[in-house]
Amino acid sequence: MAIAESELILNEDGSIYHLNLKPEHLAQTVITVGDPDRVNQVTQYFDTIEYKIHKREFHTQTGTYKGHRITVISTGIGTDNIDIVFNELDALVNIDFKSRTIKDTHTSLHIIRIGTSGSIQSNIPIDSFVVSETAVGFDSLLHFYNSHKVQLPEITQALTEHLQWDQHKSTPYTVSYDQELGEHMCNDKSIQKGFTITNVGFYGPQGRVLRLPLQDDSLNKKLASFEYKGKKITNLEMETAGIYGMAKLLGHKAVSMNAILANRATGEFSTDSKKTIEKLITYTLDKIVYFRP
Repeated sequence: MAIAESELILNEDGSIYHLNLKPEHLAQTVITVGDPDRVNQVTQYFDTIEYKIHKREFHTQTGTYKGHRITVISTGIGTDNIDIVFNELDALVNIDFKSRTIKDTHTSLHIIRIGTSGSIQSNIPIDSFVVSETAVGFDSLLHFYNSHKVQLPEITQALTEHLQWDQHKSTPYTVSYDQELGEHMCNDKSIQKGFTITNVGFYGPQGRVLRLPLQDDSLNKKLASFEYKGKKITNLEMETAGIYGMAKLLGHKAVSMNAILANRATGEFSTDSKKTIEKLITYTLDKIVYFRP
């Protein structure tokens, strides 16, 4: 059955609605970044760039790095945008736009997030790198999908009990990275595996106080003290759990690479964040080239 025009929305030129991409513009390997300006930070290392498009916060470039075709796309901030980006990336490879039907053969994308993050453990230094092995979403995105099969409910239950989670907040969900891609990307002594919290905001949801009081001003301390089977929560950011959940539901491989720019336990912030991000970008690009699933 054909998918209705109101559900699969295409632009006049045949491109997908928000991303403005056509299937031929997308590589199987995709790097996501939050900041549209960071796309250029990644593609400055490319040998060639074949296509560029910029619509709203979604800036996309496709090219080659050491002979490997890669698409780099900015998602903007938050899991609401992850819902848009991942559904539309999947549509580009798994839906026939002419017939508006799902293709018989499924294509799996390899999706690597390069993002910034803050650690909540004093022993995770600024300017270090964390690969999110597990992520907990404090948003509600995955609960809008039939997603029980990809969640890790035992971790969610243990964490919500530990946090004395307020009933008025969204029920958290827990998901993990793609093991094959994740193990490949963190196969280096300089990279630490992490247990990541995906927050719904930058200030109150991450325990920052400017002028507004918090519902739970001890939340970050509770997060830092939580331990599950020997693993402690390492860092806070705003997209990873949504990325992992949507990727698993849609049949794609995903991993999140985090540059630690802030340490919330010590109050430190990187003095050269650009250099740290550049280092993570080059590390990630070189790892991608040698990924053979």
